[in-house]
Amino acid sequence: MLITLIVLLISAILFVSGKVRSDLVAICSLIVLLLAQVLTPAEGLAGFSNTVVIMMIGLFIVGGGIFQTGLAKMIGSRIIKLAGTSESKLFILVMLVTSFIGAFVSNTGTVALMLPIVVSMAAYADTSSRRLLIPLAFASSMGGMMTLIGTPPNMIIQEVLHNYNLSLAEQGKPVFQEISFFTFLPVGIVVLLVGVLYLLPVTKWFLTSKEKQGKKKSGGKSLNQLVKEYGLTENLFRVQLDTPSQAIGKTIVDLDVYRRYGINVMELRRSSGNNMFVRTVNQQLASTSLVLQQGDILYLSGDIEMIQTFANEYTCKLLDVHTDEIEGHSNPELNFYDIGIAEILIMQSSSMNNRKVSETGFRSKFNINVLGIRRGNHDIILNNIADQKIHEGDILLIQGEWKDISRLSDESNNWVVLGRPLNEAAKVTLDYKAPIAGAIMVAMIVSMVFDSIPIAPVTAVLLASILMVVTGCVRSMDAAYKTINWPTIILFASMLPMSTALEKTGVSTMVADYIVGSFGASSPYMALAAIYFATSTMTIFISNSVTALLMAPIALQCAIGIGVSPVSFLFAVTVAASMCLASPFSTPPNAMVLSAGQYTFMDYIKVGLPLQIILGIVMIFLLPLLFPF
Repeated sequence: MLITLIVLLISAILFVSGKVRSDLVAICSLIVLLLAQVLTPAEGLAGFSNTVVIMMIGLFIVGGGIFQTGLAKMIGSRIIKLAGTSESKLFILVMLVTSFIGAFVSNTGTVALMLPIVVSMAAYADTSSRRLLIPLAFASSMGGMMTLIGTPPNMIIQEVLHNYNLSLAEQGKPVFQEISFFTFLPVGIVVLLVGVLYLLPVTKWFLTSKEKQGKKKSGGKSLNQLVKEYGLTENLFRVQLDTPSQAIGKTIVDLDVYRRYGINVMELRRSSGNNMFVRTVNQQLASTSLVLQQGDILYLSGDIEMIQTFANEYTCKLLDVHTDEIEGHSNPELNFYDIGIAEILIMQSSSMNNRKVSETGFRSKFNINVLGIRRGNHDIILNNIADQKIHEGDILLIQGEWKDISRLSDESNNWVVLGRPLNEAAKVTLDYKAPIAGAIMVAMIVSMVFDSIPIAPVTAVLLASILMVVTGCVRSMDAAYKTINWPTIILFASMLPMSTALEKTGVSTMVADYIVGSFGASSPYMALAAIYFATSTMTIFISNSVTALLMAPIALQCAIGIGVSPVSFLFAVTVAASMCLASPFSTPPNAMVLSAGQYTFMDYIKVGLPLQIILGIVMIFLLPLLFPF
């Protein structure tokens, strides 16, 4: 018992101080408990196989898909339209929407769904996401107080009361009214109202000091900046190959468009079917071996008269700005779903110096096109690129598939890749995939809400996360892994076994029994307050589900001992357990926003602890009114 208390105390001090990373503190605490044999290896590592932790991993991937497809931005823009220019309205809408979803979906799932949406909204509205993310986590827990399925402690107290009623019925005694699906609704509404009124001013005072912190310059230009600087879209046109075009069945080399017409083929887009789960349009570089097919669309850069000449000679259709290839993309513009652009600086030691672009092997070795050359401070060369000689200090604008651009970093003796092109690639919105991401998200939520669907919530989340990758809503498995906030996962999985240690060593029972025993003979209100604040205190250090499991039977016996209805006492347990707002690791939602909002442990103390106390005081007087003694 002593070792567990010492580990718990030191961990709490380190969490509060913020001088050591939270995930490192958590994993070290777990190792100490294992070395001291307080926990067995199976018990200590159980957190990493816990269904909640697995769901958090899957939900991070689902959230990544929602963000990368632009679905988050679409939903966020709708909310922003309702909010107008008012930051307070935006705050209230986030709280209301999140709590509504949290009433029917697990608070973990709610935060995973809303997190990318809220971040997008904050960026779009030019406000600090720090002010919105802790309220997002709190609102998901507040919404969970409105229905039976909103949070695990609700189901725990319902089961405890149901079993007690069964025992009363067997003895022929009158039973108490059962807890139904919406019995929690009045409590949840009051909790949400108090939360909004408190958080609206407090978050403005405490959670905006680091606004725009962490927005570091990448050291390079954005894709849009490169397009604008090099004027890539100023003379960009689209030509579609339809029967009876003589270009069908030929390669770009056969057409010899550059030498004959002075035209650059920027890319090719080809339809790949209409199935909603299969990509409908593919971007490809116009490689020498690529055979043109009917329906292909060539993106050409050059003089409009020469492009019209080419189109007439090969019987191609010059598309206007209203013709869609991908829904929402009717204008001739460069998109960077698969094909990207970047700049490279030629080094003094480069083997490319004094060689023509056509002799460098960019195409054959790296599958890369050179679109332009920046020489000196202002000179940009876009014409006759193949015949231009490369000099030391030249900056080349290159084009290729993202995976090929990433390979350029291996040739560090020849050039330096400017900026972080792969980071820019990650910012590209796959907006044509938004309907698919939305369908996956809705299917996941429906399967989690309705018990009649024979799919466990964790299975639904894992299936949704895999579908996000398979359907291309998340670019790749590597991209999926990057969406996961691993410090949060390590933190939560490492702290879960702490509740097992407290239970095994008798710390939880000893503390709870002492508090309840001290106030049990007093008035029902004093006993209710003791139950509430004992539960609230325990939940700071152990998970809310475990706290509810430990405290619900104690609350029931306390109510029976003083001869009052146990319903308000059981509700005190579930509200106190669910409304643990002073710690980042007591509930998954609190942990999920920890890194995203760049919060410290003290941020939760400053914002969450007063609200936790206020809610406790309100509940002590409200619960007996709703569920009389």
